[in-house]
Amino acid sequence: MADIQYRLEQVRRVSGEFPGPKSVELAERRKAVVAGGVASSVPVYVADADGGVIVDVDGNSFIDLGSGIAVTSVGASDPAVVGAVQEQVEHFTHTCFMVTPYEGYIAVAEELAKLTPGDHEKRSVLFNSGAEAVENAVKVARLATGRDAIVAFDHAYHGRTNLTMALTAKAMPYKTNFGPFAPEIYRVPMSYPYREESDIKGEEAAQRAITMIEKQIGADSVAALLIEPIQGEGGFIVPAEGFLPTLAAWAKDKGIVFIADEVQSGFCRTGAWFASQHEGVVPDIITMAKGIAGGLPLSAITGRADLLDAVHPGGLGGTYGGNPVACAAALAAIGSMREHDLNARAQHIEHLVKRRLEALITDLGDGGIVGDLRGRGAMLAVELVRPGTARTTKEPNPEATKAIAAACLEAGVIILTCGTYGNVVRLLPPLVISDELLEDGLDVLVGAIRAHA
Repeated sequence: MADIQYRLEQVRRVSGEFPGPKSVELAERRKAVVAGGVASSVPVYVADADGGVIVDVDGNSFIDLGSGIAVTSVGASDPAVVGAVQEQVEHFTHTCFMVTPYEGYIAVAEELAKLTPGDHEKRSVLFNSGAEAVENAVKVARLATGRDAIVAFDHAYHGRTNLTMALTAKAMPYKTNFGPFAPEIYRVPMSYPYREESDIKGEEAAQRAITMIEKQIGADSVAALLIEPIQGEGGFIVPAEGFLPTLAAWAKDKGIVFIADEVQSGFCRTGAWFASQHEGVVPDIITMAKGIAGGLPLSAITGRADLLDAVHPGGLGGTYGGNPVACAAALAAIGSMREHDLNARAQHIEHLVKRRLEALITDLGDGGIVGDLRGRGAMLAVELVRPGTARTTKEPNPEATKAIAAACLEAGVIILTCGTYGNVVRLLPPLVISDELLEDGLDVLVGAIRAHA
C-alpha cells in the first residue's frame, strides 16, 4: 500500500464529549427538518473523509470499517475521482443521455462489458441507485421472456421501492406497513450453511429451491431468478459451494433469466471484480451500484445483448441515469481499482481479518458468542449468538451485536450491523485502508467482543 497517498492523517482519535457539541447541535437542527423515518446508525456528523478515516465536525477521527455500505472502496476522496469530477463539472453537469448523449456513458458501458463475467455480447443501461437497477433488470426479464413470476430468496435484500420491497425478505424496517406490494414475487430457501438443520451440500440446497419452484410456481411461468451471490443486509451469507452454479444451470435449461444482484458485492469487494466469478457463474444480467463510482450516485445493469436489445426504444432510461459527472467518477474509480490492484488488496484484507478473528474464536471456545465467521475478500461478517449456543441452538444475540457496535464507535471505530436476526457484525473497510489502521480497528473490535463474551 506504499503507492497510496493519503490526504488526511490515518489515525484513530476520539477525545472529549461524545458525540461532540457540534454534532449535537446538528442533530437538533436535523430534528426540525429531516423526516424521522430516515435513520442514522452513527450520531456524529462528517466534516472530512479520506482513505480509511472519517473526521467529524468536532475533530474526532474514526476508523471507517463500513465504506458508506461498500460504496467508498477507493476511499471517500480518491484523488483520481476528485480530479475527474472537477474536470467534468467545468464542462457540463447534465444534459440527459436520452436527449443529448455523451461519451462518458458509452465509456462506462464499455468498461462494464469488459469487467462483468462472460465473453458473450453485452449491453448496459445506467441508472442512479441499486433499487433502480434491480427494477429494470426485472423489467427486461419479463419483457424478454413473456413471463411474470420472479423468484427471490430468504434473507434477500434488493431495495426500498415498491417492487424491490416485495423482493426483499426482511419486514422491519424495510417493509412493515408499506404494502400492498408488487405481485408475482415468490420466495424460496437460501443456502445458509451456518443455520442449515443438516449438513446439506450446495447442490442439494439448490435442488431444494428448484423443487419448490417447480411445484409451487412452474418453471414455465418464471421470468427470472434473482439472487445476491453473497447476501448483504440478510447477513453476508455465503451460499455453500455448488449452490449458485446449480441454480444458474437449471435456469439456463428452463429459459429463465438468471439475475445476479451484485450491488453490494461488486467492484473488487470480494477479491474479484464480481462475487459471481468465485464459482465461475456467468449471469444473464448483473446489477451494480455502490462501489461503481467512488461515492457518486450511479448504478447499472449489464446483460446479454439479446435480452436488453429486446426492449423497445424508450422502454429503459431515466432523467439522471448515467449522469455525466457520475460517469466520470466511475471511470476514475475503476482506473484506481486497476492501478492499485484492489482485488488483491481485498484478498489481503480477508487474510488479516480472518487471522485475527479466527484466533479470537479459538480462544473463546465453543461457549463463546461468535457463532460464525464468513465472507470473501473485504466483505466479511461475524454472526453473534447467545453464550454457549454457537454449536447447539445458535440462538441469535442482537443485544450483544448492538452493544459491540456501540462500544467500537465510542472507541473510534465505525462498524455496521446486519442480518435477518440483527445479530451480524459486518466489515466493509475501504479497500485502500492501510494495514496499520485496519489492525488498530481490529484491536478495538476484538476487545469489544471479548468484553461481551
